[in-house]
Amino acid sequence: MTTPADDTHRLRVLAEARRPAPGLDGPPPPLPGFAASGFNPLVADTADRCLREHHGAPPAPGRTALLLASASGDLATARAIEQSAEPGRRTGPLLFFQSNPNAVLGHIAARWGLTGPIVAICPDEAEPGRVPAEAYELAALLLADGDADRVLLIAAEQTPDGDHAAAVLLTVPAP
Repeated sequence: MTTPADDTHRLRVLAEARRPAPGLDGPPPPLPGFAASGFNPLVADTADRCLREHHGAPPAPGRTALLLASASGDLATARAIEQSAEPGRRTGPLLFFQSNPNAVLGHIAARWGLTGPIVAICPDEAEPGRVPAEAYELAALLLADGDADRVLLIAAEQTPDGDHAAAVLLTVPAP
C-alpha cells in the first residue's frame, strides 16, 4: 500500500490506527503526568494502537521517528493556561510541560524505546481523522535522509464534534 501524498517516494504502510475506532467506547485511558486535556492521551493511545498492531508489546526494534501533525493543537491545555494566567491564579508546572507537543512524543518514545527523531508540525490544512499530505511528505524526507527506518506519523485534531486521531507506521519498500 502506498500513500496518496508523495510522488517522489513510495511509502509502505506497516500499521494503522484511528480514534475514535469502530466499536471503541469512551475516551482514551488517562496518561500519567498529563492533566486538563484529552489531547495527549488521544495521541499516546492512537500511537500505542498503531505500534502494537505491528510490533506487539514494547519495545519496538530499530530506528523509528515520531511525527505529530496537528492544526488545532491541544486546545484544552491552551484554555487552561489562559485561565490560569488570570489575576490571582497560578499556573501549575504540568500545564507548561504538557503544552509542548513534544512532551507526549517523548513519553511515547520512552515507552516504546524509539530512537529516531521527534518532530511536531502544524499543517496548513487538516481534516479530523486523516493524515495531511504535508505530514506524509515530511515522513518521506525523514526516511530518505536515513534519519529513521520507520516513521510513526500521528495526526490529531480537537473539534467541537470530538477528538480525532489517525496514526500510520511507515517505511520505504526494500529495493
